[in-house]
Amino acid sequence: MARRKKRPLVPDSRAALDQLKNQVMANQGYHVDSENPDGVKYEIAEEAGVPLKPGYNGRLTSKQAGTVGGKIGGSMVKELIRMAQERMKEQ
Repeated sequence: MARRKKRPLVPDSRAALDQLKNQVMANQGYHVDSENPDGVKYEIAEEAGVPLKPGYNGRLTSKQAGTVGGKIGGSMVKELIRMAQERMKEQ
């Protein structure tokens, strides 16, 4: 069974999340395309030796999928924490 693309809890936040992803991944030296924010995952997959391709990827192991998704999501979380710490210092 194919999985649906995850949707944010707040639908209007999609653009902001994509913008954050682009900013974080560009700061790490990856090529980002504002028209295709998911494109960076293929660059990360290639770098990690993960055979990710558009469409069905049900043959990937959990470890392979986590290698790609963890790099992106983990980087985004680190940036959000950094931003929150900066705001706390201002108060």
